Amino acid sequence: MTSLSASPSAPHPAPPVRRPHDLPPLTIALLFLGCLALVSIPILTHPIPPLSDYVNHLARMHVIAVLPQDPDIARFYYLSWSVLPNLMMDLLVPLIDKVVNIYTAGEIYTLLCFALITGGTLTLNRALFGVWSALPLIAFPLLYNGIFLIGVMNYYFGIGLALFALAAWSFLRDKAWPWRFAVSTAFVVALFFCHLFAAGVYGVGLLAFELDRLRQSRGAPLRPRLVAFVAAGLPFLPIVPLLLVSPTWGLSGDNYWEPQGKIDGVEMVMNVYFDYVAVLLTAVVLGAGVWAARHRLLQVHSLMLPLLLVAGIIYLAMPRVFFATYMADQRLPVAIAFFVIAAMRADLRHRLARRGFAVVLILLLAVRVGEVQVVWDRLTQWTVSFRQSVNEIKPGSRVLVAYADIQGGSDPRDLGLVHAACLAMIEKSSLVTTAFTVKGKQILRVHPPYRNQVDTEDGTPPQIEQLLVTEEEPTADGPRYWDLWPRTFDYVYVLFTERGAPNPDDDRLKLVYEGERFQLYKVIPPAAPPS
Repeated sequence: MTSLSASPSAPHPAPPVRRPHDLPPLTIALLFLGCLALVSIPILTHPIPPLSDYVNHLARMHVIAVLPQDPDIARFYYLSWSVLPNLMMDLLVPLIDKVVNIYTAGEIYTLLCFALITGGTLTLNRALFGVWSALPLIAFPLLYNGIFLIGVMNYYFGIGLALFALAAWSFLRDKAWPWRFAVSTAFVVALFFCHLFAAGVYGVGLLAFELDRLRQSRGAPLRPRLVAFVAAGLPFLPIVPLLLVSPTWGLSGDNYWEPQGKIDGVEMVMNVYFDYVAVLLTAVVLGAGVWAARHRLLQVHSLMLPLLLVAGIIYLAMPRVFFATYMADQRLPVAIAFFVIAAMRADLRHRLARRGFAVVLILLLAVRVGEVQVVWDRLTQWTVSFRQSVNEIKPGSRVLVAYADIQGGSDPRDLGLVHAACLAMIEKSSLVTTAFTVKGKQILRVHPPYRNQVDTEDGTPPQIEQLLVTEEEPTADGPRYWDLWPRTFDYVYVLFTERGAPNPDDDRLKLVYEGERFQLYKVIPPAAPPS
């Protein structure tokens, strides 16, 4: 049996063992497909999943696909293509939309992210240990996590690509250096266009890998070892000119660090909706790991220690907001979790070990998929209701989004409502104030006649009280996009309301639809001044 020990980074793939320490590759492949089918159930049964940013991104995909054919969309929006580290979804989903509807295209993209992450975990494990292993299949239950609920779809795609990038580096580490550097550079450029932080995740993994190599080659001459270590960073050089020509560079000064939330970022790896479910899954994983370790069935690659050290230091040092991107630091633990899984394998030659692994995998999958499915079934009632409310909006309207509760959206169950108003862009070709149109982050722009009527800073929508005080007078401390809103908007969505909440402004708002946690009002415009 293999023991719980750090296996060095071998210069060549390990020779195949005579006795099977793991499941046959075909069995692992079939299990992979079965697990992928199971985790796909919530996505396939909920065309509009209750994820925070997802609908907003999907609306932008729709705009890309229909411009310039849709006259209402073309009246409000245009595209400003540029070098942005946030483009992968924008490039892929509109192409898929040519053969299916936009909601199905979003589902296909999401499942592609799932397949990339789990396939990348398996492939990296194969590169590190030299044989295929079933243990990385435990990555499937982690696909649903706190970061996924935010709907950061470009970053999620990038996590999978980063896993494949490090696997390729491991496979090519002892091959001719031009191939290794060319492949790594190609991955870095692709990761940049996924998300800047995805390229950073690959950088963390590669730094840990090369630190491990440096430690393993202690007996060799120091100078060539250091040269090889430093040269490993050369594939990242294209990021510098790419950033300098990107409008994202204009956001480089928008950063701040805060200590609160570091623990929350780690909890997001396991926590989705219910704390007790996260505790149960964590206990199962730790219990199974301790049992396997005691029976010397668990093998840990030597990459694990430098990976945890490098990732831990970077995580503690990272700001909460980096390049104007919120939750910058909290995104890292989820990505590193998949690298950690890839750095382990189990000895499954004995029947008891195989049965134990099967029980743990099935339990983790059943609990996590069941949790998400049950919650999404309930939250979809809100989504269906919201989509029905959109039918009350006339095509080509201007829609303002406001909050009744300043704490709205902080509960994971509220995330699906945060950007739900963007459905009006898809269904009714409307202008929506919360659509992502931030220069340096997205390619979507608003034409000048309407640019002052939308949020171009990715901020929090106004509270209903703020609308009331700016109904006839602009904001005292500076212009806001909602100033004098009865003159510029046709509808107002008020989110995070209580059932039966009174009309906040009978003179200017007419209730046309009330759903769970939201209301849709038609704006009564002020009378035109006498000529």
